[in-house]
Amino acid sequence: MKFTQIRNATVRLEFGGKTFLVDPMLSPKGAFPGFPGSVNSEQANPTVDLPLPLEDILAVDAVILTHTHTDHWDEAARTLLPKAMPLLVQNERDAIEVGKAGFSNVRILDGATAVDGVTVLRTGGAHGRGRVLRDFGERLGEVSGIVLRHPQERTLYLAGDTVWNEHVADALHQHRPDVVVLNCGEARFAGYEAIIMDADDVLAVYRAAPAAILVASHMEAVNHATLSRQALREFAETHGMSDRLRIPLDGESYRF
Repeated sequence: MKFTQIRNATVRLEFGGKTFLVDPMLSPKGAFPGFPGSVNSEQANPTVDLPLPLEDILAVDAVILTHTHTDHWDEAARTLLPKAMPLLVQNERDAIEVGKAGFSNVRILDGATAVDGVTVLRTGGAHGRGRVLRDFGERLGEVSGIVLRHPQERTLYLAGDTVWNEHVADALHQHRPDVVVLNCGEARFAGYEAIIMDADDVLAVYRAAPAAILVASHMEAVNHATLSRQALREFAETHGMSDRLRIPLDGESYRF
């Protein structure tokens, strides 16, 4: 497989002879406001430019949406993606939303979904813990991860916008992934717990999946991300994670 970090949670996966675009946020830098109530909300999003030409990013066979928050599915994506592009979504609500945007080939991830020989499975998640879920749970909504399988590939698990919890632990136990992609920019509402993974959550995954390569995504691209790549590198060195943790720059690729 080939993993390419595009920007934020947007990644490109060449897997089993197919190419998937996950959670496309394709707007130019500063195109939409910071998220209300979040830290650094005065800063416009995205906070950085796309690292690759749009024509390269859009040259894919299918799109996977873990959920439809603006930093995963923005107006630019709705405009630029071909309306007949296969889109895989987590639930009926997201399918209706995507369909209203004019997309005609929408599939809900229900059980094992086959895409030309690649099996895509949905996993659960929780977009935060504690007070932030109590106070913002409806706004944060339902989120998912995905597992990709193919007879000639290692198994990949992309956890999505979740913190470390039983959903992630169960996915690691059930699917035994070889590669685990984590959204770990420690995004926060002001005065609240993180709504995606922080460094301690990455450490928990590292310990729970002792044979897997971990890849850090969803970093340094939106206003409320508070964990930098440099800080995560330093944390990884301190806690002995550098052997299996990859922290790609935007535009960087790995083959596994």
